[in-house]
Amino acid sequence: MSFGQGGPSWGPGDSRTPDWAALAEASAARGRRRKWLFIGGGALATAAVAAIVATAVITTDGGGASGPQKNASELPAPADLPSESAPGPSFSSVAPPPPPDPKDYIADEKKDTSPVTVDAFFPGRKLTMGDRVYAKGATTRTTGCATVTQGALGPILDNNGCDQVIRATYSKDGIAVTVGLAVFGTEAQAKKAAQQASGGIASLSGSGVPTFCRGGAVCRRTANSYGRYAYFTVGGHISGKNVTTADKAVYAVGDDLTDFAFRQIRHRGEVQASAAAGAPVT
Repeated sequence: MSFGQGGPSWGPGDSRTPDWAALAEASAARGRRRKWLFIGGGALATAAVAAIVATAVITTDGGGASGPQKNASELPAPADLPSESAPGPSFSSVAPPPPPDPKDYIADEKKDTSPVTVDAFFPGRKLTMGDRVYAKGATTRTTGCATVTQGALGPILDNNGCDQVIRATYSKDGIAVTVGLAVFGTEAQAKKAAQQASGGIASLSGSGVPTFCRGGAVCRRTANSYGRYAYFTVGGHISGKNVTTADKAVYAVGDDLTDFAFRQIRHRGEVQASAAAGAPVT
């Protein structure tokens, strides 16, 4: 008996009776081959899975295109993270004291303790106001307040307690102006003297400035006060010509000198207030 691909065959003349023993042996052989094929395929699949797992482990632990990876043990511990309950900045509920008022230091002689001198109020050899430059002439200081006035201003200064008067003259383009600073003990005294002013401060010549605003010449006069200081001006033409309301140049020079006197008094208060603010509290 022979076997082809289609199973057993019998030749002519045989009894056509199958050889059952041979068939059983062939079937057993085929079963054994299938079993080995299944075992071999399973082993190959297991090896492939193991290789994939090994590759994944290597990629996780090592480098790669994105560089080394950190594992869970390298992350910061919860205690190392910033706390949301950290205290914020604290501020004092006590308001700082207000800065000293500069006017307080020029309103009363008890606080206005800086020296009262000509140079303190009229320093330098000239005065510059914007693009205007004035030459400084003569200066003087006296405790006889009434002696440096004209008309009724002398008695007014004395009656209100004037301590001293400082004068300075400035000139420009044929116009001269004398500014006089009368010093009092209190702001109320200075204010009253300025309000009552009549007559005026006497002009001061010398140091290149001839006599002006004397002998009946008409000149412009002003009177003001700030703090314990009253300040007065008298201005006119050096030639002796009378001043009229059309003399804008005379008015401009007088206004500059009035403004300058005010600034000097205010600056005196600012300097003393600043010094007081920086002094230690006792």
